[in-house]
Amino acid sequence: VQLQASGGGLVQAGDSLRLACVVSGRTFSSVSVGWLRQAPGKEREFVSCISRSGGKYEDSVKGRFTISRDNAKNTVYLQMNSLKPEDTAVYYCAAGGLVYEGLWCSEAPDWYSFWGQGTLVTVSS
Repeated sequence: VQLQASGGGLVQAGDSLRLACVVSGRTFSSVSVGWLRQAPGKEREFVSCISRSGGKYEDSVKGRFTISRDNAKNTVYLQMNSLKPEDTAVYYCAAGGLVYEGLWCSEAPDWYSFWGQGTLVTVSS
């Protein structure tokens, strides 16, 4: 499975960004995809994931971020609204749990076996 993330950039607090993750190498509907982020000096943390069972969100992004998938484009999106300086990080998309054929997804970073290259999101105050 290969993943290509894009859409990061420099924005001001309160602005919006949409990240995209193109997935290849596997039937898209059978893949669960997560977004995780790593801020400078911090460990990688879960942000959101999507599976055939729906989406999950980390508490600090609930109500601000929305994850979605376009099966026709093999792409998972992360719409990020009301961005805050603490959202500044490198955002990675990742795929995991292939044996479950996309039925569910996990909040645990080590559940994900395949990773994209990351895209930097910087939110200025």
